Amino acid sequence: MNTSIEIQQQYEGWRTTPLLWQGDSFGLTQLTIQSQSPTRFNGDVTPMLRLGMRVEQFVFHELESMSEWTVLAKNVQINRNKITLGELDCILKKDEEIIHLEIVYKFYLYDPSVGQTERDHWIGPNRKDSLAEKTTKLSDKQLPLLYSDETQTTIREIGITTSRIQQRVHFKAQLFVPLNMKNSKFNDINSNCIAGVYIHSEDLHMFKDCKFFIPQKANWLTIPHTNVPWLNPSSFKGHIESLHKEKRAPLCWLKQPNGELEKLFVVWW
Repeated sequence: MNTSIEIQQQYEGWRTTPLLWQGDSFGLTQLTIQSQSPTRFNGDVTPMLRLGMRVEQFVFHELESMSEWTVLAKNVQINRNKITLGELDCILKKDEEIIHLEIVYKFYLYDPSVGQTERDHWIGPNRKDSLAEKTTKLSDKQLPLLYSDETQTTIREIGITTSRIQQRVHFKAQLFVPLNMKNSKFNDINSNCIAGVYIHSEDLHMFKDCKFFIPQKANWLTIPHTNVPWLNPSSFKGHIESLHKEKRAPLCWLKQPNGELEKLFVVWW
């Protein structure tokens, strides 16, 4: 269940997440859109809305709260013969500048055994995606969709021509590193995105004096707080074992004996 308080906490968690890089990287240009002061989120978020679409609503709300931006279109579906080719997340305007914006929010774990480059090493918690795959998809599929015949027809109908459009991404991420790399710095990404560590179930003995909480997926965005039903290590281990049988690596909150709160993943692989 997502209450208005939880949604506000998710929105604030999204706002405080840094961009994965500044300016140009991986052949993609970031757009910074954050307003100077947080606002009360009053956008359209239903309890069942998946995390990615939830983040889109947060971005739309942020843009619409800033007088310098005008949102011209959201979630523009592109079809060919009743088959969906893709979607443009957002088209917006600032002064005479028109921008096609793709919105991304990811959780990546650093596994140096994967691939050859730093970008290759950032993978999804369940090893189903990666930073390399996502940036390639943006460059090769999502952004070029703007120039398809079907897209040009669709956006002309709302009074926009592709020749005037610049392309940007708004790519935020929470990054998690192995326990022995907790204080590492990285060359290709914003190290401020490092939100915690990941461990294996056999490492749980190192946290025997801690308490734990496993948030719902939408609350992975949320900054940890104390007002949750904490689990003792034994109960927590039972939950982890059940999730690992399904090959699911959960994001968890950890409360240290001194009250310090942290985020971590417990991986099955």
